[in-house]
This record gives sequence, structure tokens and C-alpha cells, in this order.
Amino acid sequence: MLKEFKDFAMKGNLVDIAVAFVMGAAFNKVVASFTGGIVSPLIGLIFKSDFKDLKYVLTEGVANDAGEITGEVAMMYGDFLTSLIDFIIVAFVMFMVIKGINKMKKKEEPAPEPAPAGPSEIDLLKEIRDALKK
Repeated sequence: MLKEFKDFAMKGNLVDIAVAFVMGAAFNKVVASFTGGIVSPLIGLIFKSDFKDLKYVLTEGVANDAGEITGEVAMMYGDFLTSLIDFIIVAFVMFMVIKGINKMKKKEEPAPEPAPAGPSEIDLLKEIRDALKK
């Protein structure tokens, strides 16, 4: 059973998937950094606030003695929009990578039709004709 597991784990496809997964996780961090450090501040300029702090307050909170607001209920749509932008960037890059890989693949020529195994229908008809002439 251990040998079977080793054979399974060392198959090329599984190793390729593991490498792709690690690279994808690292790429996701790069995209999150790009979105958080570059895209969000630019969009934040439009809204005159930090993009990640955008929220829709459903219930106002109460300020305590320390100046902190407690009891506030809000929808944090800025975080959602940041994650959505991250996803769109990652999906677009993956689309372009797959498109490039498919373009680099050699186009397979259609396989020629196999030759008939026995005599063709025409050959059989010719034999019948010749037999009837005798």
C-alpha cells in the first residue's frame, strides 16, 4: 500500500498541480499587495477615504470613554470590492496564461482514415460481374 501511495504521489500530474498551487498562492499575495497598495488608494481618492474602510452603516454605534465605537452594525463592502478586484486580476492573468499555452501547443492534424480491412464494395461487385459473365 505504501508503494502504491508513493507511485500516486510521484505522478507527474500531481507534482505539477502541487507546484501550480504554490505558485498560485504566491501570485495571489502579489496581486493582493498590488490591489491594496496601488489600486485601492487610487480608488480611495474617488471616495475620499481608504477603500478598504468603505462601509454602509446599518445601525450606528455608541462611543465609549476610550473613543471607540461599539455596537455598530455595518456592511463592509470595501473589503468585498478589494477581494473582487483581486479575483478579477487573478482570473484575467490565468486566462492569458492558458490562452498562451494553448497557442503554443502544436495543432494536431486530423488522423487519416484507416484503410478498409477487406475488399471494398466496388471490388466485390466487380467479382460478381466477372462471375456472371462466365
